[in-house]
Amino acid sequence: MILALDSSALALLINPDARAPDDPDTGEPVTNARERVVGLIAGMSAADTLIVPTPVLAELLVRAGKGGPAVLEQLQGQARVRLCPFDVRAAIEVALMTQEALESGDKRGGSGQPWQKVKYDRQIIAVARVAAAKRLYSDDRGLAAFARLVGMDVVSTWELPVPEGTDNLFTSAGLPPDGQPSRPTE
Repeated sequence: MILALDSSALALLINPDARAPDDPDTGEPVTNARERVVGLIAGMSAADTLIVPTPVLAELLVRAGKGGPAVLEQLQGQARVRLCPFDVRAAIEVALMTQEALESGDKRGGSGQPWQKVKYDRQIIAVARVAAAKRLYSDDRGLAAFARLVGMDVVSTWELPVPEGTDNLFTSAGLPPDGQPSRPTE
């Protein structure tokens, strides 16, 4: 399967200090966010390919600052990661999506986001569609809604399972995973 990452998921994968997204159910940062994304990658099959649309790469490189070249080298060195450009086919895809939205009377296609963000999100989705991605990993609600609108499966960090063996509040304090102190054996 071909899977696409947006900048929020990719940042968690590459930067251990990346800010975790907020869980929409609790309003609190997602626990073990980085571990969830690392677990996703570790659980990929040999047949899976991870694509990074170049508009996503641009966002990531801005966040990486001086570390950008190392990030780019790391991504390019991964056998199952492909950097996919916004090319002529993606431009045609964006044009078709935008024409459809204009014909419906809403150039933003139902999004409440600023026009510049809508255009950027369409570029990301267009690159993913041209690369035949079936699933997008994203914590950006606007991008996720648009991806769903065009038929893509979307998974957010808070929906990913916490890999087994990941420390939680209890285990990091030396307690059993359920937080209950062990009873001495007699």
